[in-house]
Amino acid sequence: MQKTFPVVCVGGSAGGLDAYTRLLRHLPADLGVAVVIVNHLRTVATLLHEILPHYTAMPVELITEGLVLQPDRVFIIPPQRDLHVLDGEFHLRPISKPTGWPDVITVFLRSLTQHWDGKLIAVIVSGYDGDGAAALCDIKAVGGITIAQKLETAGKPDMPGSAIASGWIDFVLSPEDIALEIVRIAHGDA
Repeated sequence: MQKTFPVVCVGGSAGGLDAYTRLLRHLPADLGVAVVIVNHLRTVATLLHEILPHYTAMPVELITEGLVLQPDRVFIIPPQRDLHVLDGEFHLRPISKPTGWPDVITVFLRSLTQHWDGKLIAVIVSGYDGDGAAALCDIKAVGGITIAQKLETAGKPDMPGSAIASGWIDFVLSPEDIALEIVRIAHGDA
């Protein structure tokens, strides 16, 4: 399988569910991109793989070790794990930062920059703290696109606010407009 299709990493936390559903509702199911939702829950089990199929025609899968990254699917990080990609497969590791604010979004974005040949789109939505912001310069360095959720549309604006403050964000948009921008990028208009 070719491993050069675009990967969209959507990083969020508190308030992220609203952003995920609004974004997925506006993404075509046959766009040819893989959507990876990295929600930095630390202790509670994620139910996103049960909730999100109601908002998209794409298959939604909870990531397991060795799962192959494929286009036109939504992948969900399990709790208490760092996520990496290598040779087109997901790899799960024990969380490297078990206390304090997690940095699972940053860890996954950096793994993508080192091990994925396709276009990268990093999206930071509602959440506390600033997970993901530290990796945005890496995304830009490999020619990726960075998007933050418009603060007034985010339940918890800390995370997109930190991303914007990093100075590495290309677009600041509502979840619906983020979906439209992903479509534009996927069609090669970026």
